[in-house]
Amino acid sequence: MTTEHEGSARDLESRYHMQMFRRMPVTLVRGEGTRVWDDTGKSYLDFVAGIAVDTLGHADPGLADVIAHQARTLVHVSNIFYSEPQAKLAKQLVEHSALDQVFFVNSGAEALEGAIKLARKWGINNRSGAYEIISTNNSFHGRTFAAVAATGTPRYRDFFGPQIPGFSFVDFGDIEALKAATTPQTCAILLEPIQGEGGVNVPPEGYLKQVREWCDQQGILLILDEVQTGCGRTGTLWAYEAAGIEPDIMTLAKGLGGGVPIGAVLSKDHCAVFEPGDHGSTFGGNPLATAAGSHVFGRLTDGSVMPNVVARGQQLERRLASMEDRFSSVASHRGSGLMQALVFHQDIAGDIVSRALAEGLLLNAVRPNAIRFIPPLTVTEAEIDEASSILERVIASVEA
Repeated sequence: MTTEHEGSARDLESRYHMQMFRRMPVTLVRGEGTRVWDDTGKSYLDFVAGIAVDTLGHADPGLADVIAHQARTLVHVSNIFYSEPQAKLAKQLVEHSALDQVFFVNSGAEALEGAIKLARKWGINNRSGAYEIISTNNSFHGRTFAAVAATGTPRYRDFFGPQIPGFSFVDFGDIEALKAATTPQTCAILLEPIQGEGGVNVPPEGYLKQVREWCDQQGILLILDEVQTGCGRTGTLWAYEAAGIEPDIMTLAKGLGGGVPIGAVLSKDHCAVFEPGDHGSTFGGNPLATAAGSHVFGRLTDGSVMPNVVARGQQLERRLASMEDRFSSVASHRGSGLMQALVFHQDIAGDIVSRALAEGLLLNAVRPNAIRFIPPLTVTEAEIDEASSILERVIASVEA
């Protein structure tokens, strides 16, 4: 607990931290499962989960034991040496995906940087110097320079001078626009299977299959950014499975470490063109992060978590659909698994989130008129009902 002499976290943050986050007026100090507590002892249901990060919830005993054991054993070594946890997690990811090789980093943005470099090198070597990548409007791929240049949301790009060239943007879900944007200089198409930060935007039925077919026809790569949709979030281990396709390159982060920072680039053999010295990471794939990731991924593939994602996702969708029927302010709902959004006719999402906070429910206004629900994958039936009931009371109060 912070002493009076030290000052509160909010006081210290306002004095010492760069002001880059629109923080909610809460200091969280403890968590267990889907519930967290602030520094006054008030509890909240956490339906933000670190933005789709806390896969197993807060303070999962098994994950805590693995982290503690690894911290007492070996936290970090350079990638110039072999590491057992890193090799184990690489094997798990390959054996449970359609990809063949893995490179570990520390975040989703770093994973996108690696994927972009990999695709560009492949295009330069195999497609007569092609280096351009087609992305989509309203996409989000990270905050580093290449990742933000690939992000189809101008407000993330416009304040930092000239952008890295080689990226173009088309509307998400518009296959004809994507075809028209493809040129001899195109090496890859980059998509989120479901746009997360863009508002939990689900593509039209069959769109991802059409994109895959177009990539095959043109001899270009398909990169899927599964940083938010991967690791069980949408009801299948990977969102590409539900679409019935396979990517050439895939990026991961967020839920892979259950809260420990880790990211990964996965690639098919035919485009895994990196050679020693092409890319690297001091901390990427360190023993602590990969041990945590191995435990989380083991839970996702041992049958103990994924059935809950499917059941609770269906339950949450039913509750959101009922709100669409009963509240005039609600326009629609969308999403898959435990990645859902409720959309309003007006820009009232911020007001809804603030009132829900006061009622003990943490939510995220992913757009001015849309709220995102991304709880831990271990959320219970009772917690879905409790959160839904709080939200219904809040919507009723706003409408009143």
